[in-house]
Amino acid sequence: MSDVDAARLLGVVSDFDDDRGLGEITADGIVYPFHCVSVADGSRTIAPGVAVSFFVLHKLGRHEAAGIRQA
Repeated sequence: MSDVDAARLLGVVSDFDDDRGLGEITADGIVYPFHCVSVADGSRTIAPGVAVSFFVLHKLGRHEAAGIRQA
């Protein structure tokens, strides 16, 4: 297992707006925003309720989800 894989968290997509390309993942009670380009399969869309793994980036003064994959 790589260091990146070890740092991955598990959560659920709690909100996603296809028109804006913005969403949120909830993991352990913390909400992480994300932009559609962070969906790792390149689809730029993901449905609310989907279980995902991701890592956290510090970007623009806040924490965001990145490298989002269906779990």
